[in-house]
Amino acid sequence: MASKAGDWRNYERVLLPPVKDLHRLDVFENHGGYDALRQALTTEKWNPSSVTEEVKKSGLRGRGGAGFPTGLKWTFMPPANPDIPRFICCNADESEPGTFKDRQVMEYNPHRIFEGMILAGYAMTIKTAYLYVRGEYADWITHMERELEKAYAKGYVGKNIMGSDFSMDIVIHKGAGAYICGEESSLMNSLEGKRAYPRIKPPFPAQKGIWNYPTTINNVETFAHVPLILSRGADWFSSIGAPSSPGPVLYGISGHVNRPGVYEYPSGMLISDLIDHVAGGMRGGKKLKAVVPGGSSVPVLRADMIDGVAMDPDSLREAGSMLGTAGMLVMDEDTDMVSFLRRITRFYHHESCGQCTPCREGTGWLENIVTRIDEGEGNMKDLDLLIDLCSQMEGRTVCALADAAAWPVRHTITRFREEFEAKCRPSLVATHVESAAV
Repeated sequence: MASKAGDWRNYERVLLPPVKDLHRLDVFENHGGYDALRQALTTEKWNPSSVTEEVKKSGLRGRGGAGFPTGLKWTFMPPANPDIPRFICCNADESEPGTFKDRQVMEYNPHRIFEGMILAGYAMTIKTAYLYVRGEYADWITHMERELEKAYAKGYVGKNIMGSDFSMDIVIHKGAGAYICGEESSLMNSLEGKRAYPRIKPPFPAQKGIWNYPTTINNVETFAHVPLILSRGADWFSSIGAPSSPGPVLYGISGHVNRPGVYEYPSGMLISDLIDHVAGGMRGGKKLKAVVPGGSSVPVLRADMIDGVAMDPDSLREAGSMLGTAGMLVMDEDTDMVSFLRRITRFYHHESCGQCTPCREGTGWLENIVTRIDEGEGNMKDLDLLIDLCSQMEGRTVCALADAAAWPVRHTITRFREEFEAKCRPSLVATHVESAAV
Protein backbone atom coordinates (compact mmCIF):
# COMPACT_ATOMS: atom_id res chain seq x y z
CA MET A 1 0.00 0.00 0.00
CA ALA A 2 0.99 3.65 -0.27
CA SER A 3 1.79 3.85 3.46
CA LYS A 4 3.05 7.27 4.49
CA ALA A 5 2.77 8.56 0.94
CA GLY A 6 -0.93 9.07 1.64
CA ASP A 7 -0.46 12.79 2.40
CA TRP A 8 1.39 13.40 -0.86
CA ARG A 9 -0.76 16.42 -1.76
CA ASN A 10 0.90 18.41 1.03
CA TYR A 11 4.41 17.21 0.30
CA GLU A 12 7.22 19.80 0.37
CA ARG A 13 9.71 19.38 -2.47
CA VAL A 14 13.32 19.27 -1.34
CA LEU A 15 15.32 17.89 -4.28
CA LEU A 16 13.63 20.10 -6.87
CA PRO A 17 12.13 22.89 -4.73
CA PRO A 18 10.18 25.69 -6.43
CA VAL A 19 13.06 28.17 -6.18
CA LYS A 20 13.98 30.31 -9.16
CA ASP A 21 17.59 30.03 -10.36
CA LEU A 22 18.51 27.47 -7.70
CA HIS A 23 21.36 26.29 -9.94
CA ARG A 24 23.17 29.57 -9.18
CA LEU A 25 25.57 29.27 -6.27
CA ASP A 26 24.40 32.44 -4.53
CA VAL A 27 20.76 31.35 -4.67
CA PHE A 28 21.69 27.87 -3.48
CA GLU A 29 23.61 29.36 -0.52
CA ASN A 30 20.66 31.59 0.39
CA HIS A 31 18.49 28.46 0.67
CA GLY A 32 20.79 26.50 2.95
CA GLY A 33 23.20 25.27 0.35
CA TYR A 34 26.43 23.72 1.70
CA ASP A 35 25.19 24.15 5.29
CA ALA A 36 25.18 20.38 5.83
CA LEU A 37 28.76 20.20 4.59
CA ARG A 38 29.79 23.06 6.86
CA GLN A 39 28.23 21.31 9.84
CA ALA A 40 29.95 18.03 9.02
CA LEU A 41 33.38 19.59 8.64
CA THR A 42 33.35 22.18 11.43
CA THR A 43 31.29 20.81 14.34
CA GLU A 44 32.04 18.08 16.87
CA LYS A 45 28.70 16.38 16.21
CA TRP A 46 29.94 14.91 12.96
CA ASN A 47 32.86 12.73 11.95
CA PRO A 48 33.23 10.28 9.05
CA SER A 49 31.69 7.39 11.00
CA SER A 50 28.70 9.39 12.25
CA VAL A 51 27.94 10.65 8.74
CA THR A 52 27.85 7.07 7.45
CA GLU A 53 25.72 5.94 10.38
CA GLU A 54 23.20 8.73 9.79
CA VAL A 55 22.85 7.70 6.15
CA LYS A 56 22.43 4.06 7.22
CA LYS A 57 19.81 5.03 9.79
CA SER A 58 17.85 7.01 7.19
CA GLY A 59 17.15 3.90 5.13
CA LEU A 60 18.26 5.60 1.90
CA ARG A 61 18.47 3.10 -0.93
CA GLY A 62 20.18 3.70 -4.25
CA ARG A 63 18.01 5.51 -6.78
CA GLY A 64 19.85 4.20 -9.84
CA GLY A 65 17.79 1.03 -10.22
CA ALA A 66 19.31 -1.64 -7.98
CA GLY A 67 18.00 -0.11 -4.74
CA PHE A 68 20.91 -1.21 -2.54
CA PRO A 69 21.13 0.43 0.94
CA THR A 70 23.46 3.40 0.52
CA GLY A 71 24.96 3.61 4.00
CA LEU A 72 25.69 -0.11 4.02
CA LYS A 73 27.40 0.23 0.65
CA TRP A 74 29.68 2.91 2.07
CA THR A 75 30.83 0.55 4.85
CA PHE A 76 32.21 -1.88 2.25
CA MET A 77 35.17 0.43 1.66
CA PRO A 78 38.30 -0.93 3.36
CA PRO A 79 40.00 1.11 6.13
CA ALA A 80 41.72 4.21 4.82
CA ASN A 81 45.40 3.85 3.94
CA PRO A 82 47.34 6.99 2.95
CA ASP A 83 49.38 4.93 0.49
CA ILE A 84 46.34 3.55 -1.35
CA PRO A 85 44.14 5.95 -3.38
CA ARG A 86 40.35 5.50 -3.20
CA PHE A 87 37.61 7.04 -5.27
CA ILE A 88 33.96 8.00 -5.49
CA CYS A 89 32.11 7.97 -8.77
CA CYS A 90 28.73 9.58 -9.34
CA ASN A 91 26.88 7.69 -12.05
CA ALA A 92 25.12 10.22 -14.27
CA ASP A 93 25.10 7.99 -17.36
CA GLU A 94 21.33 8.11 -17.59
CA SER A 95 20.57 6.06 -20.70
CA GLU A 96 17.63 3.75 -19.95
CA PRO A 97 14.58 4.48 -22.11
CA GLY A 98 11.92 6.12 -19.99
CA THR A 99 14.42 7.51 -17.47
CA PHE A 100 15.20 11.23 -17.42
CA LYS A 101 15.21 12.35 -13.77
CA ASP A 102 18.93 12.82 -13.12
CA ARG A 103 19.29 15.50 -15.76
CA GLN A 104 16.61 17.51 -13.92
CA VAL A 105 18.76 17.53 -10.78
CA MET A 106 21.88 18.38 -12.80
CA GLU A 107 20.08 21.30 -14.41
CA TYR A 108 18.13 22.75 -11.49
CA ASN A 109 20.12 21.73 -8.40
CA PRO A 110 23.72 20.85 -9.39
CA HIS A 111 25.33 22.09 -6.17
CA ARG A 112 23.22 19.63 -4.18
CA ILE A 113 24.97 16.85 -6.10
CA PHE A 114 28.40 18.33 -5.42
CA GLU A 115 27.58 18.72 -1.73
CA GLY A 116 26.40 15.13 -1.50
CA MET A 117 29.52 13.83 -3.21
CA ILE A 118 31.80 15.78 -0.87
CA LEU A 119 29.93 14.54 2.19
CA ALA A 120 30.27 10.98 0.91
CA GLY A 121 33.96 11.59 0.32
CA TYR A 122 34.34 12.89 3.87
CA ALA A 123 32.50 9.83 5.24
CA MET A 124 34.78 7.43 3.38
CA THR A 125 38.03 9.47 3.55
CA ILE A 126 38.26 9.98 -0.20
CA LYS A 127 40.17 12.75 -1.94
CA THR A 128 39.03 12.37 -5.56
CA ALA A 129 35.55 11.96 -7.01
CA TYR A 130 34.42 11.53 -10.60
CA LEU A 131 31.11 12.66 -12.00
CA TYR A 132 30.53 10.47 -15.06
CA VAL A 133 27.87 12.13 -17.25
CA ARG A 134 26.20 10.62 -20.29
CA GLY A 135 27.95 11.87 -23.41
CA GLU A 136 24.72 12.99 -25.07
CA TYR A 137 24.09 15.38 -22.16
CA ALA A 138 26.47 17.93 -23.67
CA ASP A 139 24.56 20.99 -22.46
CA TRP A 140 24.27 19.59 -18.95
CA ILE A 141 27.99 18.82 -18.87
CA THR A 142 28.84 22.42 -19.78
CA HIS A 143 26.36 23.64 -17.18
CA MET A 144 27.81 21.41 -14.45
CA GLU A 145 31.39 22.38 -15.28
CA ARG A 146 30.52 26.07 -14.99
CA GLU A 147 28.87 25.60 -11.59
CA LEU A 148 31.71 23.38 -10.34
CA GLU A 149 34.19 26.16 -11.09
CA LYS A 150 32.16 28.48 -8.87
CA ALA A 151 32.13 25.90 -6.06
CA TYR A 152 35.91 25.64 -6.31
CA ALA A 153 36.24 29.43 -6.21
CA LYS A 154 34.20 29.61 -2.99
CA GLY A 155 36.21 26.85 -1.30
CA TYR A 156 33.44 24.26 -1.25
CA VAL A 157 35.54 21.88 -3.33
CA GLY A 158 39.30 21.42 -3.48
CA LYS A 159 42.00 21.86 -0.86
CA ASN A 160 41.12 22.38 2.83
CA ILE A 161 37.39 22.71 2.22
CA MET A 162 35.86 25.46 4.38
CA GLY A 163 39.14 25.80 6.27
CA SER A 164 39.11 22.20 7.45
CA ASP A 165 41.80 19.59 7.03
CA PHE A 166 39.63 17.71 4.51
CA SER A 167 40.39 18.11 0.80
CA MET A 168 38.62 16.58 -2.18
CA ASP A 169 38.51 17.21 -5.91
CA ILE A 170 35.60 16.54 -8.27
CA VAL A 171 36.31 15.72 -11.92
CA ILE A 172 33.48 15.80 -14.47
CA HIS A 173 33.99 13.12 -17.11
CA LYS A 174 32.07 12.99 -20.39
CA GLY A 175 30.70 9.49 -21.03
CA ALA A 176 31.34 7.33 -24.04
CA GLY A 177 27.82 7.44 -25.44
CA ALA A 178 26.76 3.85 -24.74
CA TYR A 179 24.02 2.43 -22.53
CA ILE A 180 26.41 -0.18 -21.14
CA CYS A 181 28.45 2.60 -19.48
CA GLY A 182 25.67 2.94 -16.93
CA GLU A 183 26.69 -0.45 -15.53
CA GLU A 184 29.15 0.38 -12.76
CA SER A 185 32.08 -1.76 -13.85
CA SER A 186 31.68 -0.73 -17.51
CA LEU A 187 31.64 2.85 -16.30
CA MET A 188 34.95 2.31 -14.53
CA ASN A 189 36.55 0.76 -17.62
CA SER A 190 35.31 3.66 -19.73
CA LEU A 191 36.68 6.14 -17.19
CA GLU A 192 40.07 4.44 -17.47
CA GLY A 193 40.01 4.83 -21.26
CA LYS A 194 39.24 1.20 -21.96
CA ARG A 195 36.43 -0.43 -23.89
CA ALA A 196 33.32 -0.39 -21.72
CA TYR A 197 33.08 -4.10 -21.00
CA PRO A 198 31.49 -5.13 -17.69
CA ARG A 199 33.85 -6.78 -15.22
CA ILE A 200 33.36 -10.15 -13.59
CA LYS A 201 32.46 -9.85 -9.89
CA PRO A 202 33.95 -10.46 -7.40
CA PRO A 203 36.06 -8.47 -6.84
CA PHE A 204 33.55 -5.70 -6.30
CA PRO A 205 34.35 -1.99 -6.81
CA ALA A 206 34.88 -1.40 -3.08
CA GLN A 207 37.80 -3.80 -3.27
CA LYS A 208 39.05 -3.18 -6.82
CA GLY A 209 37.44 -0.32 -8.68
CA ILE A 210 38.93 2.49 -10.76
CA TRP A 211 42.51 1.55 -11.61
CA ASN A 212 42.05 -1.39 -9.21
CA TYR A 213 41.69 0.94 -6.22
CA PRO A 214 38.72 0.94 -3.80
CA THR A 215 35.76 2.76 -5.35
CA THR A 216 32.19 3.54 -4.33
CA ILE A 217 29.62 4.33 -7.01
CA ASN A 218 26.23 5.93 -6.42
CA ASN A 219 23.59 7.54 -8.58
CA VAL A 220 22.97 11.30 -8.98
CA GLU A 221 19.69 11.28 -7.07
CA THR A 222 21.25 9.17 -4.30
CA PHE A 223 24.04 11.67 -3.67
CA ALA A 224 21.56 14.56 -3.76
CA HIS A 225 19.70 13.08 -0.79
CA VAL A 226 22.75 12.99 1.51
CA PRO A 227 22.92 16.72 2.49
CA LEU A 228 19.20 16.65 3.27
CA ILE A 229 19.62 13.64 5.54
CA LEU A 230 22.38 15.37 7.51
CA SER A 231 20.63 18.73 7.76
CA ARG A 232 17.13 17.44 8.55
CA GLY A 233 17.99 14.14 10.20
CA ALA A 234 17.63 10.46 9.41
CA ASP A 235 14.31 10.30 11.26
CA TRP A 236 12.84 12.98 8.99
CA PHE A 237 13.97 11.08 5.90
CA SER A 238 12.76 7.69 7.08
CA SER A 239 9.33 9.15 7.94
CA ILE A 240 8.66 9.92 4.27
CA GLY A 241 6.96 7.39 2.03
CA ALA A 242 7.26 3.60 2.05
CA PRO A 243 9.10 2.08 5.04
CA SER A 244 10.92 -0.43 2.83
CA SER A 245 12.45 2.32 0.71
CA PRO A 246 11.83 5.68 2.38
CA GLY A 247 12.40 9.24 1.29
CA PRO A 248 11.51 11.43 -1.68
CA VAL A 249 11.58 9.95 -5.16
CA LEU A 250 11.81 11.62 -8.55
CA TYR A 251 9.15 9.99 -10.72
CA GLY A 252 9.76 10.40 -14.44
CA ILE A 253 6.39 9.96 -16.12
CA SER A 254 6.22 9.73 -19.91
CA GLY A 255 3.86 8.38 -22.52
CA HIS A 256 0.14 8.92 -23.03
CA VAL A 257 -0.60 11.25 -20.12
CA ASN A 258 -1.68 14.88 -20.15
CA ARG A 259 1.27 16.18 -18.14
CA PRO A 260 4.43 14.13 -18.69
CA GLY A 261 7.46 15.20 -16.69
CA VAL A 262 9.58 14.68 -13.58
CA TYR A 263 7.69 14.89 -10.29
CA GLU A 264 9.08 14.76 -6.77
CA TYR A 265 6.88 12.98 -4.26
CA PRO A 266 7.26 10.47 -1.41
CA SER A 267 8.22 6.91 -2.24
CA GLY A 268 5.34 4.48 -2.22
CA MET A 269 2.98 6.56 -4.32
CA LEU A 270 0.10 4.62 -5.84
CA ILE A 271 0.58 4.17 -9.57
CA SER A 272 -3.02 5.23 -10.09
CA ASP A 273 -2.45 8.50 -8.19
CA LEU A 274 0.62 9.29 -10.24
CA ILE A 275 -1.23 8.75 -13.50
CA ASP A 276 -4.65 10.16 -12.66
CA HIS A 277 -3.72 13.11 -10.44
CA VAL A 278 -0.02 13.97 -10.72
CA ALA A 279 0.24 13.48 -14.50
CA GLY A 280 -3.27 14.74 -15.21
CA GLY A 281 -4.82 11.49 -16.39
CA MET A 282 -4.74 9.74 -19.74
CA ARG A 283 -4.32 11.86 -22.83
CA GLY A 284 -7.46 12.31 -24.89
CA GLY A 285 -9.58 10.63 -22.25
CA LYS A 286 -8.50 7.19 -23.44
CA LYS A 287 -8.25 4.12 -21.25
CA LEU A 288 -5.03 2.93 -19.64
CA LYS A 289 -3.65 -0.23 -21.21
CA ALA A 290 -0.21 -0.81 -19.68
CA VAL A 291 2.45 0.69 -17.44
CA VAL A 292 6.18 0.03 -17.27
CA PRO A 293 6.95 1.26 -13.73
CA GLY A 294 10.70 1.72 -13.68
CA GLY A 295 12.38 2.16 -17.03
CA SER A 296 12.27 -0.08 -20.11
CA SER A 297 13.99 -3.06 -18.51
CA VAL A 298 11.37 -3.85 -15.84
CA PRO A 299 8.31 -6.04 -16.53
CA VAL A 300 5.24 -4.34 -17.94
CA LEU A 301 1.97 -4.35 -15.98
CA ARG A 302 -1.48 -4.53 -17.54
CA ALA A 303 -4.01 -1.91 -16.47
CA ASP A 304 -5.94 -4.53 -14.50
CA MET A 305 -2.79 -5.35 -12.48
CA ILE A 306 -2.12 -1.93 -10.92
CA ASP A 307 -5.05 -1.57 -8.52
CA GLY A 308 -3.56 -0.70 -5.14
CA VAL A 309 0.01 -1.12 -6.40
CA ALA A 310 2.46 1.41 -4.97
CA MET A 311 5.82 2.58 -6.27
CA ASP A 312 7.91 0.76 -3.71
CA PRO A 313 9.99 -2.41 -4.21
CA ASP A 314 7.79 -4.70 -2.12
CA SER A 315 4.48 -3.67 -3.66
CA LEU A 316 5.82 -3.88 -7.20
CA ARG A 317 7.45 -7.25 -6.56
CA GLU A 318 4.10 -8.64 -5.46
CA ALA A 319 2.50 -7.21 -8.59
CA GLY A 320 5.11 -8.81 -10.83
CA SER A 321 7.43 -5.92 -11.65
CA MET A 322 10.17 -3.75 -10.11
CA LEU A 323 10.77 -0.13 -9.08
CA GLY A 324 13.92 0.29 -11.17
CA THR A 325 14.56 3.97 -11.80
CA ALA A 326 10.92 5.02 -11.19
CA GLY A 327 10.72 6.05 -14.84
CA MET A 328 7.10 5.26 -15.71
CA LEU A 329 6.08 4.56 -19.31
CA VAL A 330 2.31 4.91 -19.60
CA MET A 331 0.46 3.43 -22.59
CA ASP A 332 -3.15 3.91 -23.65
CA GLU A 333 -5.67 1.53 -25.19
CA ASP A 334 -4.47 2.19 -28.75
CA THR A 335 -0.89 1.09 -28.09
CA ASP A 336 0.35 -1.75 -30.26
CA MET A 337 2.25 -3.89 -27.74
CA VAL A 338 4.05 -5.84 -30.46
CA SER A 339 5.42 -2.64 -32.00
CA PHE A 340 6.28 -1.38 -28.53
CA LEU A 341 8.28 -4.53 -27.82
CA ARG A 342 9.95 -4.27 -31.21
CA ARG A 343 11.35 -0.86 -30.28
CA ILE A 344 12.58 -2.18 -26.94
CA THR A 345 14.33 -5.21 -28.47
CA ARG A 346 15.97 -2.99 -31.08
CA PHE A 347 17.41 -0.80 -28.34
CA TYR A 348 18.93 -3.66 -26.35
CA HIS A 349 20.32 -5.34 -29.47
CA HIS A 350 21.99 -2.09 -30.46
CA GLU A 351 23.36 -1.46 -26.97
CA SER A 352 24.73 -4.91 -26.17
CA CYS A 353 28.49 -4.60 -25.75
CA GLY A 354 28.98 -8.05 -27.29
CA GLN A 355 31.22 -9.46 -24.58
CA CYS A 356 28.90 -12.34 -23.59
CA THR A 357 27.55 -14.76 -26.20
CA PRO A 358 24.03 -15.14 -24.71
CA CYS A 359 23.57 -11.37 -24.85
CA ARG A 360 25.42 -10.67 -28.10
CA GLU A 361 23.52 -13.35 -30.01
CA GLY A 362 20.34 -13.43 -27.95
CA THR A 363 19.46 -9.75 -28.28
CA GLY A 364 19.75 -10.05 -32.06
CA TRP A 365 17.48 -13.08 -32.11
CA LEU A 366 14.93 -11.28 -29.94
CA GLU A 367 14.83 -8.27 -32.24
CA ASN A 368 14.67 -10.32 -35.43
CA ILE A 369 11.85 -12.58 -34.25
CA VAL A 370 9.76 -9.77 -32.74
CA THR A 371 10.26 -7.76 -35.94
CA ARG A 372 9.10 -10.74 -37.98
CA ILE A 373 5.95 -11.04 -35.86
CA ASP A 374 5.28 -7.29 -36.04
CA GLU A 375 5.47 -7.44 -39.84
CA GLY A 376 2.96 -10.29 -40.01
CA GLU A 377 5.49 -12.97 -40.93
CA GLY A 378 5.67 -14.73 -37.59
CA ASN A 379 4.03 -17.93 -36.40
CA MET A 380 2.86 -19.36 -33.12
CA LYS A 381 6.07 -21.30 -32.56
CA ASP A 382 7.95 -18.00 -32.55
CA LEU A 383 6.25 -16.99 -29.32
CA ASP A 384 7.46 -20.09 -27.51
CA LEU A 385 10.88 -19.66 -29.10
CA LEU A 386 11.11 -16.12 -27.71
CA ILE A 387 10.28 -17.33 -24.20
CA ASP A 388 12.88 -20.09 -24.54
CA LEU A 389 15.47 -17.56 -25.69
CA CYS A 390 14.77 -15.45 -22.60
CA SER A 391 15.46 -18.49 -20.42
CA GLN A 392 18.79 -19.00 -22.21
CA MET A 393 19.79 -15.37 -21.60
CA GLU A 394 18.64 -14.60 -18.06
CA GLY A 395 21.34 -14.90 -15.42
CA ARG A 396 23.97 -16.17 -17.86
CA THR A 397 26.02 -13.06 -18.55
CA VAL A 398 28.60 -10.89 -16.78
CA CYS A 399 26.18 -7.96 -16.32
CA ALA A 400 22.40 -7.62 -16.28
CA LEU A 401 21.89 -6.28 -19.81
CA ALA A 402 20.75 -9.70 -21.03
CA ASP A 403 18.18 -9.78 -18.23
CA ALA A 404 17.11 -6.24 -19.10
CA ALA A 405 16.55 -7.35 -22.70
CA ALA A 406 14.80 -10.60 -21.80
CA TRP A 407 12.36 -9.40 -19.13
CA PRO A 408 10.37 -7.04 -21.41
CA VAL A 409 10.07 -9.82 -23.99
CA ARG A 410 8.99 -12.50 -21.53
CA HIS A 411 6.43 -10.40 -19.70
CA THR A 412 5.02 -8.47 -22.65
CA ILE A 413 4.33 -11.74 -24.46
CA THR A 414 2.85 -13.52 -21.45
CA ARG A 415 0.69 -10.54 -20.43
CA PHE A 416 -0.42 -9.52 -23.95
CA ARG A 417 -0.15 -12.83 -25.77
CA GLU A 418 -3.40 -12.36 -27.67
CA GLU A 419 -1.91 -9.36 -29.50
CA PHE A 420 1.11 -11.35 -30.57
CA GLU A 421 -1.05 -14.27 -31.72
CA ALA A 422 -3.21 -11.86 -33.73
CA LYS A 423 -0.16 -10.73 -35.70
CA CYS A 424 0.96 -14.25 -36.55
CA ARG A 425 0.04 -15.53 -40.02
CA PRO A 426 -3.56 -16.84 -39.88
CA SER A 427 -2.77 -20.12 -41.67
CA LEU A 428 -0.06 -20.96 -39.19
CA VAL A 429 -2.29 -20.03 -36.25
CA ALA A 430 -4.99 -22.35 -37.57
CA THR A 431 -2.51 -25.18 -38.10
CA HIS A 432 -1.25 -24.75 -34.54
CA VAL A 433 -4.80 -24.88 -33.12
CA GLU A 434 -5.71 -27.97 -35.14
CA SER A 435 -2.55 -29.86 -34.16
CA ALA A 436 -3.10 -28.94 -30.51
CA ALA A 437 -6.63 -30.31 -30.67
CA VAL A 438 -5.36 -33.61 -32.06
